[in-house]
Amino acid sequence: MGMPLELNTMIVTKGRETRIEENLFVVEKEGYRLYPIDIPIDVRKTIESDTSGTAVIKKVEWQENRTWLTYQLISLNSTN
Repeated sequence: MGMPLELNTMIVTKGRETRIEENLFVVEKEGYRLYPIDIPIDVRKTIESDTSGTAVIKKVEWQENRTWLTYQLISLNSTN
C-alpha cells in the first residue's frame, strides 16, 4: 500500500503559523508534504495571495498524517 505524498515549492500559512523565536515559525499542515530544505522559498498567506516574504525551511516532521514545518523568515515584503 502506498503513502500519499505532496511536493510543495512554497509555504502557504493560511494564518496558522506560530512564532517560536524572533524569525522562526512553525506551521502544521494536513497530510504528508515534502518541502525543499535550506533553499529560499516564497511564503504566502493563501495560494492566490501575493508573496508576503521569503523563508528557509529548517525542519520537516511527519506524524499521523500531519506535517510540521519549521521555517526561518529571511525577508518580509512590506504591505504598503
